[in-house]
Amino acid sequence: MNRLNPNARLILFLLVLLVLLAVIHVGVISITFSKLGLTRESAFVLLFCALFGSLINIPLFTIKAKSPIKVRDVPLSRMLRPFMDHQSGRTLIAVNVGGCLVPVLFSLYLFSTQPLMPDDILIGITLVTIISYTFSFPVPGTGIGMPMIIAPVFAAIIAIMLNSELSAPLAYISGTMGVLIGADLLNFRHISHMGAMVASIGGAGTFDGIFMTGILAVLLA
Repeated sequence: MNRLNPNARLILFLLVLLVLLAVIHVGVISITFSKLGLTRESAFVLLFCALFGSLINIPLFTIKAKSPIKVRDVPLSRMLRPFMDHQSGRTLIAVNVGGCLVPVLFSLYLFSTQPLMPDDILIGITLVTIISYTFSFPVPGTGIGMPMIIAPVFAAIIAIMLNSELSAPLAYISGTMGVLIGADLLNFRHISHMGAMVASIGGAGTFDGIFMTGILAVLLA
């Protein structure tokens, strides 16, 4: 019986690992969406919009960079470079569809369909905003960073304390909106000093992933 050479075994191991991770990832997301009352079909549509939308960044405006721009050869830069070709010493502010617009719109959907108290939502968003702002920090050449697990954990705890019966949708709304406001919007003044060519709200590598924050918050709630 022929034995696989070391390189073939390594490739086979990596393929099996990738498949396993994909199965776990899909399973976790399925559990998360079911806690939000979504059907399998609705969850698939939302997940597809988030994944496909993560490839789309909508340019908003540019700001003058107060530090030298560090041009990084990453997909995000290549995608938005046509908008930056005529710019010099400026940072392009963009919004990621899958990482920001989709979770924000889904938060509005949950707010309109779930029997949540406006006071609970306001308190939840405010507390997660404060926590996100406290733990976020500027990353030179990139944007604003924050430990991924901080916001979901606190969003879940706060949601359970405020309304244990509807903790899942409350955790999602508090987590996504809290990170958007606390980590992104309140730290906007630092972007001009980061030397980043592009700052994409909700895009991986620049701002924290708002979509994944909501997913983890619901899973923990």
